Amino acid sequence: MTTKQRTTNLSKSKYLAGLQCLKRLYLQCYQPELAGEVDEQQQALFDQGTEVGLFAQRVFPSGVVLREDYRHHREAVSRTRQLIGDRSIPALFEAAFTFEDIYIRVDILERLPGNRWRMIEVKSSTGVKGYHLPDVAIQKYVLEQCGLTVSHACLMHLNRDYVYDGKHYQYDKLFTIEDLKEEIEDIEQALPEHLAQQWETLKRAHPPEIEPGVHCSDPFTCDFFDVCNAPFPEDWPGYLPRMGGKVEDLREMGITSIHDIPDDFPLSASQRRARDCFTRNKPYYDDNLTAELHALEHPLCFMDFETLFPALPRYKGMRPYDHIPFQWSVHAQKTPGSEPEHYEFLHHDTTDPREPFITSLLSVLEKYDTAPILVYSSFESTRLNDLSHWFPQYAKRIAQVRERLWDLLAVIRTNVYHPRFSGSFSIKYVLPALIPDMSYENMEVADGTAAGLAYERMIGEGLEASEREKVRQSLLDYCRQDSLAMVRLLEHLFSAF
Repeated sequence: MTTKQRTTNLSKSKYLAGLQCLKRLYLQCYQPELAGEVDEQQQALFDQGTEVGLFAQRVFPSGVVLREDYRHHREAVSRTRQLIGDRSIPALFEAAFTFEDIYIRVDILERLPGNRWRMIEVKSSTGVKGYHLPDVAIQKYVLEQCGLTVSHACLMHLNRDYVYDGKHYQYDKLFTIEDLKEEIEDIEQALPEHLAQQWETLKRAHPPEIEPGVHCSDPFTCDFFDVCNAPFPEDWPGYLPRMGGKVEDLREMGITSIHDIPDDFPLSASQRRARDCFTRNKPYYDDNLTAELHALEHPLCFMDFETLFPALPRYKGMRPYDHIPFQWSVHAQKTPGSEPEHYEFLHHDTTDPREPFITSLLSVLEKYDTAPILVYSSFESTRLNDLSHWFPQYAKRIAQVRERLWDLLAVIRTNVYHPRFSGSFSIKYVLPALIPDMSYENMEVADGTAAGLAYERMIGEGLEASEREKVRQSLLDYCRQDSLAMVRLLEHLFSAF
């Protein structure tokens, strides 16, 4: 096959894809049908980013939006040129530019005195990340090649310290703008070389041969991950806890199986324990577990929360990405082995769920006086702390509840391992490994992120009553499973001795 002629353009997103992996760039341009489908969670992130971008525009109330979409880039470029020439317009949103087949759209382009411009890229993060820098750099490069004087190359992100009053957003305080002109200097110097490399890649008749590695998921999971990465075998070293870069170190040594990891390879104590469990195909229970468990006396409560954490604060006193608790489940077991009583709460509409959440929860937990409350991680403790700040009238009672919390995850992580944990101590892995007849498979809602999305659907518009009830029931089933799972896990751990 002959060398490809240039048949595509570069864009900001394609350029960034090429920095991560040239094969990813090639496939995006020539074989996009191989990309994995965008799931509901990814789409929710995209939608959230779009919403944040629209809010950012309100910091510049007299700005003009270019309505032409990406399919009409030439028209957008022409319209941008007209608007730039109109000095009465203080800012442009989604301004379009082209330089040597590189297409960009600038989130915010602010006119400054002296025919200068401030370029602003908007992100829904709460700070500047390393991977944001080339994003800003490529836009500045194209703008300057198109003849604009860019005196400030900025990133605009959400201000985590902003507190919403529950009535009106103060847009200038909701966002923070950081000038990255100095931070991107090194990237700017390397940019022409990177572009040349990308254009050469796109002339090839076939995608470049690039071995899978950490770049497949750093800084983001590649949309062509499954094209290059076969499913991991059961003995993949990455199935040991918190291996991180050690997997790549082993791969470079030619080691792709847990069985072949040398004894002198630097593993932590928990990684070594997990390796031994896997090679022996036997679960591990530490002798200290007995003392940990016998510190518990019935009655016991088992508690789980569900939350969502929108980028834009939704209710009074909240900050960007604060968690909104909308559901809880509690199982209370009076004596060992007895069938637990179940209590639950699920908010039902768009009103603020926080106070009904905490008052209903306290009314149940206080029935059981000083009974230990088992949770799985520090998540519930942190959410209770949030609630005590939002509603100081309940702070003393919440503090008493927090003193009763007992973290089952910490105990399992320290004292238990099973080969089927696959390196994770998430309850989604631990439960079916230790209790084979319980799992989250085939549940309509099977994780916390899905729960937040389901809640948004349930309280939103457009669902028929029957579908709304179906979503409500799936949420109840999921949260109930989480708290009941701890009951069964504790019973299993007691029976292990």
